[in-house]
Amino acid sequence: MKQETVTIKNRAGIHARPAALIVKTANEYDSEIFLEHDNMRINAKSIMGIITLGANYKSVIQVIAEGNDEEEVVSAIVKLFENRFEEE
Repeated sequence: MKQETVTIKNRAGIHARPAALIVKTANEYDSEIFLEHDNMRINAKSIMGIITLGANYKSVIQVIAEGNDEEEVVSAIVKLFENRFEEE
């Protein structure tokens, strides 16, 4: 299992567009991928799940993956957060 902590840097938080980018990226990998925020864990391959996290600016999120490509998928999703979902 691979896990990393990220902080949401874009002011709008995770809304529909960033959620869609996360889902698109997650679906490129075989591993099981989860996002965790405030004791709520959701499947990162579910756009509705991601939106229900209610993650806003400066929220801390755990990116968790388990599978044969867990390192790569966590790295790819963390990069989305670090690049502010290419919004700013």
